[in-house]
Amino acid sequence: MKPEDLLQRLSPTHTQKCTIGCPVLDRFLGGGIPCNSITELVAESGCGKTQISLQLLLSAQLPTSLGGLSGSSIYLYSESPFPVRRLHQLSSSFPTLHNPLDQILTHPLHSAHHLFDVLSQLDSLLSSRRDSPSSPPIKLIVIDSIAALFRFEFENNPRDLKQRSGLFFRISSKLKEQARRFGLAVVVINQVVDVMNDSDGLRIGNSTCLYTSERKVCAALGLSWANCVNTRLFLSRQEERVAQEVNGDDCFNTQTQRFIRVAFAPHLPDSYCEFVITGEKIFGLER
Repeated sequence: MKPEDLLQRLSPTHTQKCTIGCPVLDRFLGGGIPCNSITELVAESGCGKTQISLQLLLSAQLPTSLGGLSGSSIYLYSESPFPVRRLHQLSSSFPTLHNPLDQILTHPLHSAHHLFDVLSQLDSLLSSRRDSPSSPPIKLIVIDSIAALFRFEFENNPRDLKQRSGLFFRISSKLKEQARRFGLAVVVINQVVDVMNDSDGLRIGNSTCLYTSERKVCAALGLSWANCVNTRLFLSRQEERVAQEVNGDDCFNTQTQRFIRVAFAPHLPDSYCEFVITGEKIFGLER
């Protein structure tokens, strides 16, 4: 095989992807969430990161002809309780799926070390489901959220920070190994922290810092964790006052605008897309 042919086969454009459930957002992401790697969603509360995760749990069950992965999912959560009611409501937007909640496995997480232990025990399950003639293979793992697991387990001293970084790489290495071995899409939810001064805004990816709700923020867990993920997508929100005339009087309503931006990715340019949450689904807006 010629070298250029090998590079073409290894190109991200040939990697299987999972639809988000919206053609506009799928085009923005080059086809959807890629398999064989880790995609991180970074956002403050209320931006839609959990909504996208739940939508992916259902989209993954769609046949590949419809952009899905023809598989089931695992949802590992540290933010209790698991939003089962919200997921049930969202499932009504996927009428072609039969008992979709039966194809979503859930498990609570108590600490970062517990996450690593759970991932280590998943190998046998992933293998058995891949080889099972009666059950669909597991094709998606969602972790919600990674920052919460490290919040109270480590102190801010050199010894603990070194141990924390080591655990970052152990967790991410295990996830990448499973993603490549079993063809999984891995989605990790992360939170943001405020940037207090310019020295805190270390440049990672396409910008030094990011903005949401008129605040300067950056992803939690710092540079060490940023080096552990393949793709980082940043979700943000801003409030806009819109003037309306009611019975001859001027009134102002507040509307929320939401955006998704590529912070860094090996296969996507620096770009952004506005999206809305209508009913129970997320839809991207054409620019």
